[in-house]
Amino acid sequence: MSSLLFATMTLMLAITTSRVRVSMAFASRSTFTQTMHHRLPAATTSIRSYRSTSLSMKLQTAIVGLPNVGKSTLFNALTETQGAEAANYPFCTIEPNTGIVEVPDPRLDVLVKINESVKAVPTTLEFVDVAGLVKGASDGEGLGNKFLATIRQCDAIVHVVRCFEDENVIHVDGSVNPVRDAELINLELALADLAQVEKRMERVKKERKADSKEGQALEKVAAVLNNNRPARDAELDEEEELAIKSLGLLTRKKMIYAANVADVHLASGNELSNQLHEHAKKEGASMVLVSAQVESELIDLDPADRADFLDSLGVSVDDCGLRRVIREAYNILNLQTYFTSGPTETRAWTIGRGWKAPQAAGVIHGDFERGLIKAETISYQDLVDCGSEAECKKQGKLRLEGKEYVVQEGDVILFRFNV
Repeated sequence: MSSLLFATMTLMLAITTSRVRVSMAFASRSTFTQTMHHRLPAATTSIRSYRSTSLSMKLQTAIVGLPNVGKSTLFNALTETQGAEAANYPFCTIEPNTGIVEVPDPRLDVLVKINESVKAVPTTLEFVDVAGLVKGASDGEGLGNKFLATIRQCDAIVHVVRCFEDENVIHVDGSVNPVRDAELINLELALADLAQVEKRMERVKKERKADSKEGQALEKVAAVLNNNRPARDAELDEEEELAIKSLGLLTRKKMIYAANVADVHLASGNELSNQLHEHAKKEGASMVLVSAQVESELIDLDPADRADFLDSLGVSVDDCGLRRVIREAYNILNLQTYFTSGPTETRAWTIGRGWKAPQAAGVIHGDFERGLIKAETISYQDLVDCGSEAECKKQGKLRLEGKEYVVQEGDVILFRFNV
């Protein structure tokens, strides 16, 4: 009986005062986290307040463009699958294909060695391959309504534009013109947004809420759309942004143009990609060079052959499609990475830039956010330079940060919390 009582008191003490390494939180739950999960089920289902104004950490990026521009080939290459049909005719993709890719980060392997972690867990990004859009998509042409609804659920858009000549690959408009193609897709997205905004404005006026934050936001968005500009150009405050968030406006999403070029132009582009780049700059958008064909050929090569092949094209692995697209996606979505690292695992976590310690902790578990006491923080470079956590402590590189601490790129954090 005394042994049982001792065990019970020990468990209760652990729940209230334990110093927990967050790297054990979900994938391989410790005895502590399993116990906490059953005692506090609401913690795993409640929606944290800051989430309503922040990007979901299940990051989805839609791959869009005209038919036959290389979307499905690029999707298959990025996700290293053959899940999306890639054929030389329009609408070979009907149902959207989804694929989750690990975000490459060489820092994970370094941290694994330092802390002798059993495993490394990278953060991920989900790509959604949407069937080719055509003129009239905003009115339902080519199953446009269905395809546009899929895009609304995503956080960002990768707009693939054909920037290569090949008489064997059909172009839906009969010729290759990247600026015309980009403008056509953007017009359809804008028309779909305008129709949705006007419909919602009518409802708001009937409810006599035109002066509300939603009404003000809708007026601002309608003004820029009617001026042939994307909804992202509308300057909204935080409350206005939140008021229309549920609309999922297509042209308010961040966009990356992916200029799909032939292999010989992957390093420096060509005249067609240069035209697209100028167009992107005018829109305030970004552009990356990709070669869907090169990416598809890389899948079957081992790392050494892959590096040699890319070297022959004048590019490195870091400048190739997947890493280039992911890097740009993180940039336009204002994202960054922090790490948890210990003997069990080293894990990367994606958060927004400017997030404070409680928000960062909340990505792992709601209880970490609510009960945060301190965040033991070491910068990645300091940990690498010192070689161990113990040496960081010795040199004063380990910091105890509070709830107002703004997490920095590459921080290695251990959260202390009490629930």
